[in-house]
Amino acid sequence: MTKVDIAVVGAGLTGSLLACYLARRGHQVSLYERGPDPRVGDGERGRSINLALSERGLDALRRIGLEQQVMADALPMRGRMIHPVAGPQDFQPYSRDGGKAINSIGRGALNNALIDAAEAADGVTLHFGHRLTGLDPVTGALRFETPEGTVGVSASVVLGADGAGSATRAQLVAAGVIREDVEFLDHGYKELTIPAVDGEFALDPGALHIWPRGNAMMIALPNPDRSFTCTLFWPYEGASGFASLDTPAAVKEHFEARYPDLPPISPSLVEDCLSNPVGRLGTVRCDTWHVPGGRTALIGDAAHAIVPFYGQGANCAFEDVVELDRCLTETAGIWELALPRYEKRRKDNADAIARMALENFVEMRDKVASPVFRFTRRTELALQRALPGVWTSRYELVSFSTEPYARVERRAKRQWRFLAGAATVAGIAAAVGLRRIAFQDAAPVGAAGRSARSRRSRGRCRGR
Repeated sequence: MTKVDIAVVGAGLTGSLLACYLARRGHQVSLYERGPDPRVGDGERGRSINLALSERGLDALRRIGLEQQVMADALPMRGRMIHPVAGPQDFQPYSRDGGKAINSIGRGALNNALIDAAEAADGVTLHFGHRLTGLDPVTGALRFETPEGTVGVSASVVLGADGAGSATRAQLVAAGVIREDVEFLDHGYKELTIPAVDGEFALDPGALHIWPRGNAMMIALPNPDRSFTCTLFWPYEGASGFASLDTPAAVKEHFEARYPDLPPISPSLVEDCLSNPVGRLGTVRCDTWHVPGGRTALIGDAAHAIVPFYGQGANCAFEDVVELDRCLTETAGIWELALPRYEKRRKDNADAIARMALENFVEMRDKVASPVFRFTRRTELALQRALPGVWTSRYELVSFSTEPYARVERRAKRQWRFLAGAATVAGIAAAVGLRRIAFQDAAPVGAAGRSARSRRSRGRCRGR
């Protein structure tokens, strides 16, 4: 296997993990990050949605011996806790036995752990404060702006792992070698905090908390310091939108009316809501992820960013890294063969989870509190218990397995089509059965009636 020098653009979750995998193969890796070292300082407040790390992400960490270290500070969440405007909370388990969990972990803590691992790996060099401003996808020449001025470098392979707003992707689009489609939601997100109360969690730490409110919602995930990170997913405009709620009085009134259990446990609620930035939510799709010739490719959110409503953004990106590593093994490290193979295997799956994430947004904000949804969910869990290995919910397949997303999507649709068909057949059979019973019951009654009428008639004749 040929050892090559590789430039990975972006030292976030995907880029740092990718550097670890490539270093394990013996490559020389230069990891470039536009910002400062995130391990120094407090970072930017209010910009990071907590991660729900599940089996796909854990599998990637497990392969390089990082699972136990990362999971030391993770908090398992075994279901959703639904907070209605009024009335009791409703816990909805994720799995049929209630034992499986997704894991709440801070993005910053995970990123720092991965950067530490990359820095400790042989052959990895970190470069912070390097903002990509130029890329030749054919030659591998790169240009960065740094605090010291412009820097030019070259690499045998360039991998863009620099997130949804990827500068690498922008360079490839500008060069005309790929086309992108970025679809933004008319909703944004903003972070709030529920602090610990007397050193304890203010809410149940074993659940992902959801406040579904129709066209808007809020979620809360637990942290190791016993606080919760809350994320508002609100429309930009309208009576419940970020633009309308721009004064302390408006914020206070809105939360007291729509999220009444939050103000008593979040003393900085109004301040956070007015001062924290609003982030954008969108889906990124590209017609291709690599440039023919094996010199340049995109990976993770840079290739296929998705909305966060299935908790699969990082998990999906980590699967990209595992698949690319697998393709390099299968092709004996020949990048010209490995990159198109990696894209072929992952693109349909990335498209599938993008669709399912958008669907789950509607489910979380509109459906989880409805009696119909709760009945459907109970039915699904009952089917899983009755038919283990035959019926498995889409959520369990996505979160607790590594079955390819596209296959999960197809399987879930088949299951529900089968259930709908079975319900139709059962309904028809019941209707036919009731009709037969009614007919059978009616026949003796009619005969008895005729017999009685005949006897009465004969009696009248004899009497006359």
